[in-house]
Amino acid sequence: MGISPYVAGRSSLAGQQNVIRLASNESALGPSPRATAAYEAHGASLHRYPDGGAADLRAALGALNGIDAEHIVCGSGSDEIIQLLTKAYAGPGDEVLYSRHGFLVYELAARAVGAAPVAAPETDLCADVDALLAHVTEKTRLLFLANPNNPTGSYLSAEELRRLWNGLPENIVLVIDAAYAEFVGAADYDAGADLVGRAENVVMTRTFSKIYGLASLRLGWCYASAAVIDVMNRVRGPFNVTGPALAAGLAALEDQEHVDKARRHNDKWLQRLDAELKNIGITALPSVGNFVLLRFAEDGGRDSKAADAFLTGRGILARNVDNYHLPDCLRVTIGKDAEMDALLAALTEFMA
Repeated sequence: MGISPYVAGRSSLAGQQNVIRLASNESALGPSPRATAAYEAHGASLHRYPDGGAADLRAALGALNGIDAEHIVCGSGSDEIIQLLTKAYAGPGDEVLYSRHGFLVYELAARAVGAAPVAAPETDLCADVDALLAHVTEKTRLLFLANPNNPTGSYLSAEELRRLWNGLPENIVLVIDAAYAEFVGAADYDAGADLVGRAENVVMTRTFSKIYGLASLRLGWCYASAAVIDVMNRVRGPFNVTGPALAAGLAALEDQEHVDKARRHNDKWLQRLDAELKNIGITALPSVGNFVLLRFAEDGGRDSKAADAFLTGRGILARNVDNYHLPDCLRVTIGKDAEMDALLAALTEFMA
């Protein structure tokens, strides 16, 4: 009963039909038309159980990412993967470590199995390797690292990721949550597959909810050593991913042109927001995801709460991030061109 239920970003406003949803880091362009067609085509076989091993999807993921499909497990979103890992490797008396502004589900998953959540401080809103290692104890069982991190948009380089792993005892599972990996173009970034390939205690989690635009279908996956995959297959449900999700996910992987288009759209707006928000006095923190964390002044007239109310009044839904210990900030998702133009116009009016 000590768990505070997860609260998703707002998706509607009473009395308004056409709201601009920028609160949940959803895809601006939506799913590939191929994925939509595959989903619709699956309607005739809804009476059949899905492939419990997700063999075709795992094979496609392995081929696309250059990894062994036998070392992949699929789940009902990467959220389920996180829950399963916590269930398998932590319990009462154990500790689950993460960075202070990391994804809220890490704390919830720890508490759900009776483990103690431990948040290490960050430096400049980025995970701090030294701080994380300093918070490792004999009770630590899992370390969750969102890379890139939501809601800050920051990331650790491949070199820093290796330094983190090198400093961990072998009995601690390092989980690299790379939900936004497809958006990252930085040369020094690695989603975690390289580290998984050389270590038995590293897991990389991924999702179809972000750049692939399949959030409604709940589809995710992880890549890990044979030992971890064996455990995951023992604790997951036998049919934990639906047939329509498997079909749509496979079709989405086959349409990498759509993924490239989504990435180009995101890059364009990250650059434009950075430039234009500076001109009106709002700090847009550097981000490599499909969202931006906006920092406001702390005075009552131009603070984050006033900005949120102002945007809501114009039918624009941003994400309040008080529960991430960021009371002076709002997070906004990269949306469609017209939605982002409306956001900039509203924020310009707010700051005038």
